[in-house]
Amino acid sequence: MRFAVTALAAFGAIMLYLLAVATGNASKLAEYYWWVFGFNSALLLALLAIVGRQLLRLRQRVKNRVFGAKLTQRLVVMFALVSLVPGLLVFTISAQFLTRSIESWFDVRVESALERGLDLGRSSLNYVLDDVGRKSRVILDDIDGAPDGLLPSRLERLREQFGLKEVALFNRNGELQAFANGGSGLPQPPARNAVRALKPRIADKSIENDASGLNLRVLLAYRGLDDQMRVLQVLQSAPPGIARDAEQIENARSEYHQLLLSRDGLKTFYMLTLALACLLALTSALAFALFMSERLSAPLSELAAGTRAVAQGDFSRRHPVFRRDELGMLTTLFNRMTQQLEEARLTAVQNQQALESGKLYLESILATLSAGVMALDGEWLVRAANTSAGRILGVDFSEIAPLPAWQWSTLVPAMTPLVEVMLQHAEDPKQEDWNTQLEYVTAQGERTLLVRGARLPEQSGGGYVVVFDDITDLARAQRDAAWGEVAKRLAHEIRNPLTPIQLSAERLAMKLSGKLEAPDAEMLKRATDTIVKQVAALKGMVDAFRDYARAPRIKLTELDLNQVIREVMTLYESSPAVKMELEDRPLMIMGDPALLRQVLHNLIQNAQDAVLDVVNPMIHISSRQEGRNATVCVQDNGPGFATDILTRAFEPYVTSKSKGTGLGLAVVKKIVEEHRGQVTLENAEQQGARILLTLPLLEA
Repeated sequence: MRFAVTALAAFGAIMLYLLAVATGNASKLAEYYWWVFGFNSALLLALLAIVGRQLLRLRQRVKNRVFGAKLTQRLVVMFALVSLVPGLLVFTISAQFLTRSIESWFDVRVESALERGLDLGRSSLNYVLDDVGRKSRVILDDIDGAPDGLLPSRLERLREQFGLKEVALFNRNGELQAFANGGSGLPQPPARNAVRALKPRIADKSIENDASGLNLRVLLAYRGLDDQMRVLQVLQSAPPGIARDAEQIENARSEYHQLLLSRDGLKTFYMLTLALACLLALTSALAFALFMSERLSAPLSELAAGTRAVAQGDFSRRHPVFRRDELGMLTTLFNRMTQQLEEARLTAVQNQQALESGKLYLESILATLSAGVMALDGEWLVRAANTSAGRILGVDFSEIAPLPAWQWSTLVPAMTPLVEVMLQHAEDPKQEDWNTQLEYVTAQGERTLLVRGARLPEQSGGGYVVVFDDITDLARAQRDAAWGEVAKRLAHEIRNPLTPIQLSAERLAMKLSGKLEAPDAEMLKRATDTIVKQVAALKGMVDAFRDYARAPRIKLTELDLNQVIREVMTLYESSPAVKMELEDRPLMIMGDPALLRQVLHNLIQNAQDAVLDVVNPMIHISSRQEGRNATVCVQDNGPGFATDILTRAFEPYVTSKSKGTGLGLAVVKKIVEEHRGQVTLENAEQQGARILLTLPLLEA
């Protein structure tokens, strides 16, 4: 666009120069004036089209509120005023000057001077012409009556004597009779009309202008010796000075009359030229104003676009610097500012990424922690909590997060012990950290929590962090270990004296039975039998203790859990209360078939004991695959587990039966855990108890 405008401006300057040159009548381009005028008019139309297009574009930009459009509009108006006002003033003055100058050309005194000069030239020529007429009469008197043979010589002598250009003699028909012209060719005969108008001895004088110059011609008619009419023609060249002056005056007079006739046309002609030149100049100035305005406002528009990008967070914008003025310096400073902002943003992003990475790392650590973690601010509102916290407490933190900690009990009453402990320790400002153990009731029963808390430093905003862990299984394992140790000691301490007691009772019965009377012997027998039976019972209890304390010896093999269940269920085929529903496909696990059968026997026996007093007893055993685990469910429709028994059912000697040691479920739990599985107790929704065994599949 810039090169096109430059080329158009150069072409316009050339066209204007040619138009100015073609305006003069003396110019060689005068005959091509209207062509040059047409080219300039086409150039003017092209400039008007360009200016109109730019103005429409500028109006549309102003209407669309494009940044910099109003500034461009103001600059265009200013440039237009700067160019239009002087241009119109110059055009007005030039038009007045041109009009008055053309009027000054046509003055009466000039025309009178030209007429007087022409009359003066004519008077001079007439004087010379009269002199040629006198010479013609002298020549006529000399040749009148002379023989025809002597005429040429006489004519030549007379011509040389009077300094004439040509002397010729013609008959009435215009035929040449004799002549003398110094050998310059045959003379031209006079016109027939001029010959017919001649009168004898009366001279016909005339001034003629031919190719040889201005000539003075005199014609005289006379009768010769043969009484025939003859015509004497005498030619004399006009004096060069007089001829030249007369010709110049005549040309000036002709040109003056021509200008006088075309005075109005000249005014229109010059006014058109001046108006076209003025319009071209003004339109070029307006086009230049548009170009310069856009050129001046373009860097500001780019800076505005860059500023908007910076406001939107894009600091990568850089603008090329093509100028060394204030705008170029401003662009350089803007680029430097955006570069510094970009570097600061990159640093902030890196720091943010580091913080996010640290935060994600911390969150991943908290998410993988089995312990629950809560962070609270100074107002006791939850700032963060991991998933283990919600799982252990059995609450959804999105529901209680909007409330301070002291109001949690209104939504979740089970959290009352935890809230009281936290508030109690927080009241002591000297206590920076604390730990305690409490019992927490959940839907799965009572759980044992180990709770630790600490104050957060004021630099981080203050608040509290509470960490708690479910140590129910750990406490249970510790109790199991304690019971195992007790079982070992009891088995050792009790079993040793039982055998001597049994042997002593049997020896007493054997030694004294024959020495006592019948009633005494009968009483002795009953007493010794009682001692032997009780000793046997004590031995059975001690054996059960021993078996519980002794770790099961597992021999893992690849087996189908469904097949183990079927083998066990063959022993209960006669019982209509026992139903079986197994997975269609095999459930392959690594296990000890003997120990698994013992587990199933214990569970089914417990179920049978639970439904003894039920009118329509039902025991349902099923298996299914859940993900990568095999699950066995043993469910009955008995009374279910009591609330106080449900949380401690796996502990030794915890039972609701009137008979039994209370070691069955404890042994079941130990065997299942040795198989890397889990056992869960719960009450059925309608009635009865449900025991779930979860064992990993072979593919897992």
